[in-house]
Amino acid sequence: MRNKIDYGIDLGTTNSAIARMENGQPIIKKADMMDTVPSCVNFNRKKSILVGLSAFNTMKNDSAVVLKTFEKGKTNTFIEFKRTMGTTTTYESSNMEKNFSSAELSAEVLKKLKSMILDENISSIVITIPAKFDSQQREDTMKAAKLAGFKQVQLLQEPIAAATSYGLGSKSKDGFWMVFDFGGGTFDAALIKAEEGILSVKDTEGNNHLGGKNLDEAIVDQIIIPYLQNKYFINFVLNDTEKKHLLKSALKFHAEIAKNEMSYTIDKYNLLTNLGDLPFEDENGEEPEIDLEITSADLERVLNPLFQQAIDITKDLLKRNHLKGADLDKLILVGGPTHSPILRRMLKEQITENVDTSVDPMTVVAKGAALYAATIDIDTDIQNETRDITKLPLKLKYEATSVETTELINIKVLKNKSTGTFPAELFAEFVRSDGAWSGGKTKIGEKAVLSEVHLIEGRSNSFTINIYDGDENRIECEPNQITILQGIGGLDGMQVLPSHICVGTNFLDEEKDLIFPVKGLEKNNRYPATGVVNNLKTRQAIRPGMAKDIIRIPIYEGDYNAEGSNPELNNLIFEVIITGESLPALLPEGSDVDITIKVDKSGLMKFSAYFPLLDYTEELEIPPRQIEVMKADILVQKISVAKFTAREVKAPDILARLENLEQQLENEKGSDDGRLKILEGLRKELLQLEALERDLKWTQVEKELKDAYFNFEDLIRAIKASGDDLNMDMGKIDAQMNEFKQKTDSIIKEKNKVEAKALAHDLFWTRDALIYESTGGRADIGRIQWHDHNFNNIRWRDSAKARALINTGLQAIAAGETLKLRSLLHEIWELRIEGSDDRTTLGNGGRL
Repeated sequence: MRNKIDYGIDLGTTNSAIARMENGQPIIKKADMMDTVPSCVNFNRKKSILVGLSAFNTMKNDSAVVLKTFEKGKTNTFIEFKRTMGTTTTYESSNMEKNFSSAELSAEVLKKLKSMILDENISSIVITIPAKFDSQQREDTMKAAKLAGFKQVQLLQEPIAAATSYGLGSKSKDGFWMVFDFGGGTFDAALIKAEEGILSVKDTEGNNHLGGKNLDEAIVDQIIIPYLQNKYFINFVLNDTEKKHLLKSALKFHAEIAKNEMSYTIDKYNLLTNLGDLPFEDENGEEPEIDLEITSADLERVLNPLFQQAIDITKDLLKRNHLKGADLDKLILVGGPTHSPILRRMLKEQITENVDTSVDPMTVVAKGAALYAATIDIDTDIQNETRDITKLPLKLKYEATSVETTELINIKVLKNKSTGTFPAELFAEFVRSDGAWSGGKTKIGEKAVLSEVHLIEGRSNSFTINIYDGDENRIECEPNQITILQGIGGLDGMQVLPSHICVGTNFLDEEKDLIFPVKGLEKNNRYPATGVVNNLKTRQAIRPGMAKDIIRIPIYEGDYNAEGSNPELNNLIFEVIITGESLPALLPEGSDVDITIKVDKSGLMKFSAYFPLLDYTEELEIPPRQIEVMKADILVQKISVAKFTAREVKAPDILARLENLEQQLENEKGSDDGRLKILEGLRKELLQLEALERDLKWTQVEKELKDAYFNFEDLIRAIKASGDDLNMDMGKIDAQMNEFKQKTDSIIKEKNKVEAKALAHDLFWTRDALIYESTGGRADIGRIQWHDHNFNNIRWRDSAKARALINTGLQAIAAGETLKLRSLLHEIWELRIEGSDDRTTLGNGGRL
């Protein structure tokens, strides 16, 4: 029986792998003599399920069958479904007569990997995920694991798994490392700080829709399809979104082979299809065939822009952490596409010469997952289920990772967990697996004792536990082996939040809903973690027992620049709804609400809301909301609106990227995954546009404040020059002007839009009061008369009321009662729509 999980799975987009700790080493378990298993599932006519290489080999024929009729739903082989994790996308199998979700297909891959372990049953597992996976995708991965029969599941970010595998044997124990993880379907970059072997993640970035699949699609779109267009009349296929998607799916098989072959030594590849590979006729009745030579220059032209996207993400990650490529001790390559000589050359040219290729990019994640799993205790309930009750049960406590050369093991006997009979005297001996060290015998019992073990530096140390009675007879025990990783530390706290966890609230200064990060759950904070938001306010009274009285608290995931952004541009995790049915008493409008969000070791969340007035807490799980894939025509409209905005704010770079997304959409609108990729790209551009619009709004507000201040300053100079200041306290006015100047400078420095509007308003009315005082009220007469003459050119909130006030003012002027004009002008001004734009409710608190 194991006391640690010891098993790690790299659940990949195109290939998956499983590793197990054996004698202190992570060992890849092979299938069909291969280290990896294709993440491919086939359902045959007999309703049997094929997974892995057998399914992958069937895929080519399956695609050919579909091309005969171009009928969607005829395929029964599926791959790359990881790209639609967390969405409502399903995959139709005609043989099974049902649709499968991404989680269900992933479960079949996990079952295959699980079945490769023949000598024991596995209930506990560590499964790796991309660092940028959101809550929906993490939840779907957990669901897949549960469907595959795993009872205990720990999710681990892929770059951390890679860093663990690399860091254990690395001679460099200090400095910055960058994990460059270009997988089959996703890209992650993770900046790792190593200090005396203790690893910590400083920052992460990535793209869940950039990977080897995109390389294959680029070869299809830019090399193979143009070749077919040149030789055959296939416009009837290319002009039909669904037919084009099916053709591209069939051609991708050939593109992947060409890419893989050219990732090593050859500089050209002859792509040749067999008769029947493309079993459809063009408009002239010819069946297309491919006989195409692809050169390294062709490949570089097509793949360079995609590799550049990953490199740009990495460079931006370095830049925002105030680092350069030269500051990196190592750039660690992970994922099959990193074998590409094109990519490796680009990395050396643009980031650093210190590109590390000492680890196998295809297996480093699975091995790292197993090493990490060797530090995680198996749940007690599972241990009790699998325990051999005839053996001596031991309870061990120790540090599973260490940067020291010795460690202490806390050991005690649990006789009540066994049906066996054991002698009163028992002795334990720890023997290192290399046979070069033994700790001697230590007397043990039902009270814990300490035993010291010696570690070999820079490797995984495995120890066998031998138990003896007083006569030196061996007694079987469990666990009978432990592993300690020497030379690496900090694994339990390495995982970080890939995004801010945010709450959407109404900001009074902006007069609209925006999002802000929850304190403690900001991007790159380690988890498990807890975040708290205090003193939020209810918008309305909530009556007890009333289902229609509702408090809505939307929870979002947002990128590093998400604070103060539009909620619609971020990922809605879940909208918490609390109704009067659950409250014990009346909750008045404006009552305080304190919320707490807890994120566990796998990134899954729990929520609670506390109502101080009622001393009541509402608790619930946060189930992620599956994303509905947008239709192509909706994306077209959204891109069109974004392009218009980009022109308005004069953002040519963003406009160019939006036009590129528009072109991509034309190619990929038949694919759910393609539309998700474009939506993610569009979301990033919209966030950039929103930031530009905020800057422009601030520029306008800043101008209004400066104009108000300079007008006030000019008035004081004019009063002094005219001699109208004889009866005025100019010392007090100068002090007031100096105070306004200090406030103006401070507000401009902080770019505080709310206070800027408020100060501009104060400046306007203070200036107006000075005009009244210096002219003896003569200016007020002119203002009433001006509003009378220009009445029809002014936009009024209530024109009838405004007309009545102006008439009252004209009557006061005729009667010589000018003192009344001041209050009338205030009321008239408030009725002007233009004037109301300068007024805003003060306060920057949020409202629920």
